[in-house]
Amino acid sequence: MNKFSVSFEIVTQESAENGNAESRGYICESTNLRSAIDDLFQTRTSQCEGVTGIESNEYPVTSPKWITVYNGMEFETGAYESRAIHFPRHITSASRIRVARLLGCYGVN
Repeated sequence: MNKFSVSFEIVTQESAENGNAESRGYICESTNLRSAIDDLFQTRTSQCEGVTGIESNEYPVTSPKWITVYNGMEFETGAYESRAIHFPRHITSASRIRVARLLGCYGVN
């Protein structure tokens, strides 16, 4: 079974001034790809501008370790949430690239 993880990071104006995130952690660990993708595109609130960018940990994308989805500002708090899907080590580079394309990642050949 493939064991993907999804992490999150929330940055507020105050935490950004200090050069850090307000909070970070994992949404899920050791899950299948379908569940991980579902969690990747959810946010903690529906009061968000939506996805503003999707990028890999590397450019050009040849064998990404993770892909991050950046969301726009949350209307009520001014916070920004990003979520990242982390690939299991045993997944081949070709499979990683296929998932990156599926997710709409920038920089995939």
